[in-house]
Amino acid sequence: MYVDPNFKTKKALKEALADDKDVLVFAPGLGTVPMDGEVDLEGPHYPKPHTWYGTGMMVGGRLSRVR
Repeated sequence: MYVDPNFKTKKALKEALADDKDVLVFAPGLGTVPMDGEVDLEGPHYPKPHTWYGTGMMVGGRLSRVR
């Protein structure tokens, strides 16, 4: 799954979450994102090569943390 905005690094994603910014999680053509539970993340988006991967936790439809 991907995130929007299209972060170049996982560190930038973690900083955005720490600053309580909204981050959209989406799975293009692969189904729906769960409201609660773990999601596998990767970035940046295609067509750029993926340079980071992580596991995120969705709580109430919102990305709450990434490891």
